[in-house]
Amino acid sequence: MTPEQYVQQKAAASGSSFYYAFLFLARPRRAAITAFYAFCREVDDVVDEVTDPGVAQTKLAWWRSEVAQAYDGRPSHPVMKALMPLAPAYGIEARQLLAVIDGCQMDLEQTRYLDYPGLQRYCHLVAGVVGEVAARIFGQTQPQTTEYAHTLGLAFQLTNIIRDVGEDAMRGRIYLPMSELQQFDVKAHEILKRTYSDRFTALMKFQADRAHALYDKAFALLPDADRRSQKAGLMMASIYRTLLSEIERDNFQVLHQRVSLTPLRKLWLAWQVQALGRV
Repeated sequence: MTPEQYVQQKAAASGSSFYYAFLFLARPRRAAITAFYAFCREVDDVVDEVTDPGVAQTKLAWWRSEVAQAYDGRPSHPVMKALMPLAPAYGIEARQLLAVIDGCQMDLEQTRYLDYPGLQRYCHLVAGVVGEVAARIFGQTQPQTTEYAHTLGLAFQLTNIIRDVGEDAMRGRIYLPMSELQQFDVKAHEILKRTYSDRFTALMKFQADRAHALYDKAFALLPDADRRSQKAGLMMASIYRTLLSEIERDNFQVLHQRVSLTPLRKLWLAWQVQALGRV
């Protein structure tokens, strides 16, 4: 299997909403975003799939070393072999890959967040930086597009957090800020035991409203000059925001299940943005 085949398989197997947006990109950009996304999946899987924290720490340390070696011209992992020939053309820097690893490292060291600013720091590393890299690959020409990409990345991550509350709780993690749990009188043990209540629904509506506000802010930040080049990001936004709306319609039944859209619906939403040019 070639490095290119490896990253393609990694991206497709994830079933991510992102993959459907990649399909509409020109071949070189699609190759770059697929390789970068495969890197993100590899390091994220270290945290989600390795049960021994010590082993996970060792694997993340290996990835840090691999990034350094790859930028020295000596990649060994198929993901880095696929990514490195494309990195210069799209301005993909080692510091950005290391930031993503830093975000995954936080998952090993922290299972709760005191307040929203603390959660934002985590989201910046695992989603904002990813948005920044993606925007460059898609064809960014305006500096303000970086702020759009960071804001949209935060909206995506908050949507993920809302969707995965129950799944994350099974791993002992609660990303919802402790200060906001207190604000709505929701106890951590209620989430860990998958107990629904009107208080939990109110807390989740608060989270969803914030995510919606971030989608609106991101769209407002995107310069007209880059709207066409950033279509792939807008496709992802359409898919993610539709998912968020589905969760709302289901009254935030996220503790016992993972709400998702069908592959056909994701493809349809992506195609609509491609055809109409707007979310």
